[in-house]
Amino acid sequence: MVVTIPIAFVEPSTGQIRDQPLIPLFYAAIGGIIVIFVYSSYKERKERQKANAKRRSRK
Repeated sequence: MVVTIPIAFVEPSTGQIRDQPLIPLFYAAIGGIIVIFVYSSYKERKERQKANAKRRSRK
């Protein structure tokens, strides 16, 4: 997804900067990065909650 952002502004075949950047492609890449970040945060939080519950039950 990080590679998609420059592709939105640079023509891959020629290496020239595009006159009209592909704005939907740019926003799709940003949206994908946000989704991955939110999902990984959610997953880590759930794992931390399970670990805390397990640690509390041992006492």
